[in-house]
Amino acid sequence: MKLLRRLAVPLTVLAFSAALAGCVSSVLDADRGIKPIPAKLVSQMTARQMKPSDPIVVRVFKEESELEIWKRDRSGRYALLKTYPMCRWSGQLGPKKRSGDRQAPEGFYQVSANMLNPLSQYYLSFNLGFPNRLESALGYTGEALMVHGACSSSGCYAMTDDGVAEIYAIAREALRGGQTSFQVQAFPFRMTAQNMVRHRNDPNMAFWKNLKEGYDIFDVARRQPKVSACARRYVFDAQFEGGEPSDPLAACPPMTIASDPALIAKREADERAIEAASTGGTAMSMHAYADGGMHPSFRAMLQQSGAKELAKKTSRTRVPVSRPDAVLPADQGAPGN
Repeated sequence: MKLLRRLAVPLTVLAFSAALAGCVSSVLDADRGIKPIPAKLVSQMTARQMKPSDPIVVRVFKEESELEIWKRDRSGRYALLKTYPMCRWSGQLGPKKRSGDRQAPEGFYQVSANMLNPLSQYYLSFNLGFPNRLESALGYTGEALMVHGACSSSGCYAMTDDGVAEIYAIAREALRGGQTSFQVQAFPFRMTAQNMVRHRNDPNMAFWKNLKEGYDIFDVARRQPKVSACARRYVFDAQFEGGEPSDPLAACPPMTIASDPALIAKREADERAIEAASTGGTAMSMHAYADGGMHPSFRAMLQQSGAKELAKKTSRTRVPVSRPDAVLPADQGAPGN
């Protein structure tokens, strides 16, 4: 009941808390934050033995410009509910480290009910919680890093107004159903052996290998990994003597990690594939575009109709598409700017 009351606090309180978080709208739209999950999507949940109140996990992939919502079904495992094309993210592949670097975050985050913003100037949004505990310890800075609507990004993940409306409703109902917070896993790309090989010379590779440990757990077990931090890195599914480590920068205390034969087999297979592929092929050290990315479906719209038309299609208030030329090949400009 406490969670329900927190989600239903007066709009004046929501407006004040949203103002503190950033991305605040000057237009009060009381309905957008309480609109139901579309009936068609609810039917798909039912067919897959899921309820709107069941817990979720969100996974974000920069290079593919996609956001996935996974939902726990009656088996207790998470299954993919829907993949949403991302209209815009900014920066390059790699973690966000400082305010103003325009980087979209990569890492593991927990989103609770008070991080949902129904009054965002980008229609609806939720705060990722950057910097998380590890990032704060490492000295990384930044605030109000969101998943939101429209097609404009300065460190956020822009999903269009229609896209974020569905994502927001799914997240809200999971939190109302009793999930204290949902995990967001933000990755540079789908962490397959092939992609790791393509990016093997990137200076972020050590960090990405750490992210892949958590990625693999979810990929194999279909459950969210338990995330801790010590020795300046994420540690997954560890049981520590004396409780969770208090300092993410200090050496890890004695710990045990349960062995999973399927997980061990996957990691060994990936390592063999990476080693074999690394003897040939071409490594890629940077993202192909100048500043962030855009899902191919939106890039096609941009090339065909221009930035102004894309803004109309992705935002009810026609928020301009951010830096449209930056997500097109160098020889193709964005008409209609």
